[in-house]
Amino acid sequence: MVGISVSPLRDGLPFGIRIGGVTLESAADPAMREQINDLFVRHGVIVFEQVEPSDAMQLALSNIFGPLKEHPVKNVSRVDGDAMPGVVRIHAEAGKGGLVELNGKQLSHWLPWHFDHAYNDELNYAGILRATEIVPEGGLTGFADGIAMYNAFPKDLLARIEGETIIYTLNVQYDTMRFGRPDAFRVLQPKPSPPGFEEEARRMPRALHPAVWTRKTGEKVLHISPWMAEGIVGMENAEGDALLEEVCQTINRLAKELSYFHKWRPTDMMIWDNTRVLHSVTGHDPSVDRTMQRTTIKGDYGLGRFEDNAAGGAILSETTV
Repeated sequence: MVGISVSPLRDGLPFGIRIGGVTLESAADPAMREQINDLFVRHGVIVFEQVEPSDAMQLALSNIFGPLKEHPVKNVSRVDGDAMPGVVRIHAEAGKGGLVELNGKQLSHWLPWHFDHAYNDELNYAGILRATEIVPEGGLTGFADGIAMYNAFPKDLLARIEGETIIYTLNVQYDTMRFGRPDAFRVLQPKPSPPGFEEEARRMPRALHPAVWTRKTGEKVLHISPWMAEGIVGMENAEGDALLEEVCQTINRLAKELSYFHKWRPTDMMIWDNTRVLHSVTGHDPSVDRTMQRTTIKGDYGLGRFEDNAAGGAILSETTV
């Protein structure tokens, strides 16, 4: 392709690519935008390398893929909301925030495998992430493709979960995570919440999303977020919980082979398809700061809903704590 370079994300990985050579000027070129969108549909994850490390560049890349979407939870920190709608700041301050111990190591801002907005009836199409404050060790962002996961999943287990619907709630606490908790995992300090947030979250209707869905291009996607999962519709019992736990632990196991973990540089920006790809964060030394900046791209796959056809948008839009 003229003006840009394209290479695999990693040799042997069935998803993801790297693109170099995109500039502020070329990001506005219709032909290049079409080429990049086609690549994204095929590969699910793109690392844009050696791009200008600026808000303007992040917005320019984001606009290649569609209009921005505001985050549905209003107390999430924004970056100059008037000038940059839909841009959120994810800051892990040293000595504060959630703290876990994993395999004997203390970690700040560890996040399990998940897809964004699982607790909502609408997902977002994609997110573009960049690091504005990089930790010297750890702080990697992981990506695992649902198409590759579906193809690699044990067939007997896949037959039991395909066709089921998963229940999700806005539950961000580590110690109440119900499914897919890692071995040798211990919560040392809960994630802080603004006053009233947890009460507001409990008032939200539960969201429902299919465990497997089929893309317009024909591929089947295993799309289950261990984080915030509450159970299986019609199987909220010991049998259903055991099935979902087995599925989530299998996702954890397969992700060790089928994932990519990105070590951040200031000139990197990444986009992932939120309707296809799970992501996670490895966590980092609690004594250092880490700051990321994310844009959210509109576009829903149309398969989510709230339980009992409840209307949850008003609750989300009124969450101001």
